[in-house]
Amino acid sequence: MGGIFLATITRRGDGYRIRVSSGYSIDGKQIVHSMTWHPEPGMTPRQIEKAVSRAAIEFEERCKGGMIGGNIKFQIYAEKWLREYAEPNLRTRTVDRYKQLAKRAYIAIGGLHLEKITPAVMQGFVDNLQETGIKRGGGKLSPKSVREHLSFVSTVLESAVRLNMIKDNPCRRVSLPTLKQKERDIYSLEETQRFLELLKKEPLTYRLFFTLALFGGFRKGELLGLEWQDINFDSNIISVRRSSLYSPTRGGTFTDGVKTKESARSLKMPNSIFDLLREYRTWQNAERLKLGDRWQSTDRLFTGWDGRPMATSTPMHWLYAFFKRTGMRRVTIHSFRHENASLLINSGADVKTVSSALGHSETSTTLNIYAHSFQEAQAKASQAVANVLNFKKKRAKIKVIPKTKSRKIAYSAPSIYGRTHALHLKIKAK
Repeated sequence: MGGIFLATITRRGDGYRIRVSSGYSIDGKQIVHSMTWHPEPGMTPRQIEKAVSRAAIEFEERCKGGMIGGNIKFQIYAEKWLREYAEPNLRTRTVDRYKQLAKRAYIAIGGLHLEKITPAVMQGFVDNLQETGIKRGGGKLSPKSVREHLSFVSTVLESAVRLNMIKDNPCRRVSLPTLKQKERDIYSLEETQRFLELLKKEPLTYRLFFTLALFGGFRKGELLGLEWQDINFDSNIISVRRSSLYSPTRGGTFTDGVKTKESARSLKMPNSIFDLLREYRTWQNAERLKLGDRWQSTDRLFTGWDGRPMATSTPMHWLYAFFKRTGMRRVTIHSFRHENASLLINSGADVKTVSSALGHSETSTTLNIYAHSFQEAQAKASQAVANVLNFKKKRAKIKVIPKTKSRKIAYSAPSIYGRTHALHLKIKAK
């Protein structure tokens, strides 16, 4: 026996339960779908009657179309969404992260039907994530991590909204913890110079890797994905076309496309970088000849001993051993990307140039990440203008040239690039 029966409406407390039967299962049990509807504050009895009737009709239509959120639990739906949508369409690392975030979400709301997940439920979930002890080891989750957990749930529920399984995404009305802007931990100019000096004594592989990280602002995965076909020795251009990443679901290291469309970029580098690249290519060719048939030809710049792509954790392990050996202050590999951006900004590069060099998809991303650096550069520029125009600092040293109909004023002021610029003006003699 099957078919859709008319919806029934029952008053329950301050709300209304709407039930629709869609026939019987194989074992003879009636299949019933239900939802609860609550009137808006201030509605008249007549308005309530019309609204609940409309809600019942809409729910009945959803049942007919198979779009029944009431009988689908969050975990079941989320696993189906990950399997049927996320895995075929999203980047591997994104899916891996979603699966990590899903673990806490399943514990908190996995057993709830989609329609039972209200803004109050989601606010409770977010509040719980901020409690001490939620993290392994007894600590708290960072505001960023809390936001990521909510973002995962919201993404799943948004797909249910699009399918008319639920009317609204409750995550939209949740209060989130404030993100604290961290000061980016990068080297000073003096520390950078010392780092490069110490790097000269290190193995050629890591000397090249971290020199490129600093001079090019490349992401770690972009560096590990570089192949010799990406290096143009005639024009001194390095092109970013792929990334080398790690995923347990992919069995370890794998090759992926670049992070965004704008991440595929070409950068012109100094002659000194290409001299180092030539030296490294000669060394790698010698290693390849030594190994003979044991060398796995991948065309990668950075490889393991046998030519296969270098493991994504190798540069970090080497760097931390370098810090311990030399006593240099410990920073992350990504710090060199931030330092490259900071140097570009302080050299006077505009936001579009910096954004393009870093491969950001939007200049707003660059401005958000490096707002403080741009503010500092702008302040230096303003001070340089003030120095030139003599608003607060030195008075201009005036030199009067006799026997002419004009006088020549000459004075100098420091620029934001560390050079001194001589400025000359001519004025009429009185």
